[in-house]
Amino acid sequence: MKKINLIFTAIVSMFFGQKMVAQDNPVTPPVDFYSLSFKTITGETFKFNQLKGKKVLIVNTASKCGFTPQFKDLEALSEQYGNSLVVIGFPSNDFMNQDPGTNEEIKSFCEVNYGVTFQMMDKSSVKGKNKNIVFAWLTDKSKNGWNEKEPAWNFSKYLIDEKGRLIGHFSSKVKPMDDEIISKLK
Repeated sequence: MKKINLIFTAIVSMFFGQKMVAQDNPVTPPVDFYSLSFKTITGETFKFNQLKGKKVLIVNTASKCGFTPQFKDLEALSEQYGNSLVVIGFPSNDFMNQDPGTNEEIKSFCEVNYGVTFQMMDKSSVKGKNKNIVFAWLTDKSKNGWNEKEPAWNFSKYLIDEKGRLIGHFSSKVKPMDDEIISKLK
């Protein structure tokens, strides 16, 4: 099964198109990013207004995907840039049933296998009509100011600057420690 997932992931990634879409001149979003809140993987309310002044990397995650090893680099990124960057994972089962577990199972998997300490959110949908409120903001230009691209697969990444402006969307192929992301953190 693991081999099938890896092959499928490789085939899908050939069709993703652009690896990165960035907003070189950040625009003030029509809907304030800091007005959002969401439940954490342990059920507490997480208010995004506590993120003011930091960059935020939001990633839709899955435990049984060919890109799952990116958890390791996401944790390294979180540790290296922890004073200026907050990494937030959103587990989702939207792509080929690759995160079927409960919140507790996902949390345990991430901690045991990848040492994840960055903020993980409640398992939810990240695309389509049932997408969660955060991904609704990330993928609706009437809310974020310019982007309408939904995640094409697990481990798509969205970068928000210190002023709550969406400044980049990176495909699953872009690893967390790639220069495409690191250059936007400096």
